[in-house]
Amino acid sequence: MASFCAKLGLQCRSLPCSKTVARTWKCFTPAHHCTGYTRVPVKCLHGFAVISEDEKKTSLARPRWKQHMLCNYSAEHRTTEVKENKETEELSKASAVLYKNPLLPIRGAVPVTESQMSLDLDAATEFSALEQIDDEEAVGISVPSALPPASMSLRDYVDQSETLSKLVQLGVNLWKLEQRPNVGSMLLRLNFDTDVAPRLLFLKEVGVEHSRFGYIITHNPFILTESLENLHARVNYLRSKKFSSETVASMVSRAPYLLNFSVKRLDNRLGFYQQHLNLSAANTRDIVARLPRLLCGSLEPVKENLKVCEIELGFKQNEIQHIAKAVPKVLTANKRKLTQIFDFIHNTMKVPHHLISKFPQVLNAKYLRIRERHQFLEYLGRAQYDPTMPNYISLERLVSLPDEIFCIELALATLEEFDLFQKTL
Repeated sequence: MASFCAKLGLQCRSLPCSKTVARTWKCFTPAHHCTGYTRVPVKCLHGFAVISEDEKKTSLARPRWKQHMLCNYSAEHRTTEVKENKETEELSKASAVLYKNPLLPIRGAVPVTESQMSLDLDAATEFSALEQIDDEEAVGISVPSALPPASMSLRDYVDQSETLSKLVQLGVNLWKLEQRPNVGSMLLRLNFDTDVAPRLLFLKEVGVEHSRFGYIITHNPFILTESLENLHARVNYLRSKKFSSETVASMVSRAPYLLNFSVKRLDNRLGFYQQHLNLSAANTRDIVARLPRLLCGSLEPVKENLKVCEIELGFKQNEIQHIAKAVPKVLTANKRKLTQIFDFIHNTMKVPHHLISKFPQVLNAKYLRIRERHQFLEYLGRAQYDPTMPNYISLERLVSLPDEIFCIELALATLEEFDLFQKTL
């Protein structure tokens, strides 16, 4: 019995128990002569012994006479205890080998090895920066890559990427390109000498100014992936249609996507405008040269506006042709804005169709400017748009003159009076 109590006491000494448990075992360890004793269940959590509060209260509530009797243990048994302690030390070493794995399910008081209990994170070995290492350890050191592995912005790659740094110098807005899907990764894969530089030289040969390179690449970065053969073929096609070199350079500068379309598509677009507007080849070239995005955008808005002008607004075919030649933007204008301006000019200002088609610039003006100026002229009694009547005011001058000249020449009033009138609207 004494040897069993000694074993149990040695095992519990290896656990980080509370002071209450330590004092309890201090009194109970030499109690080898007592036949009735109480075992305190100990639970292990992450390698540490834990005793519940109920169990602590039970151990503290033991009768005082037992503690008194155990603490007054006679000296005659101490000699026997020394001998038995040697045996318990040998058994404790064996138990330490037996319980190497702290993850095994253990019940009750279980011995824990000293290596597990003496783990201290603060006492971890720190390596010096001046410590010498062998070749194998040096090879195993991971070095960060030149380019960040992943980033939400192209700004993090500019310092390491020659292509991006050169594009920034050309005036390319990377913050616009990174918002478009897959464009950022495409630019990082490009080589400036083999991919970018040849396209820039091509644009220079076409006649595009150096200051427009940034604008073109910002709006159409995919031109850097187009083959030079296709780019030369499209430029040669435009020149074959009698577009001058200066006109081609201007069209490419103002419509960056122009050279991304095949020769067949460009030919179909030119044929569409020539057929639907009954234009000659020269007039067709003139319209496209003035608004080159007619060759790049969708044809559906153009078809819709042509129908609106003919059916809803009531213009004749020759009037539509004249409007398109004078103001090509009408072909791609917003349908709601177009009908709003026409309704005010035709129904409120009482201007007939032939005068509107004669001065089609009014259809491309701002609705608010037309309304404010007409109401001011009407307030002054000078709203006269019939060319056969005195004090005639043309629609072109009505929408094109600045406020100061409009007040002096057309309204015969001051700018302050016009400003005061606008506050009353």
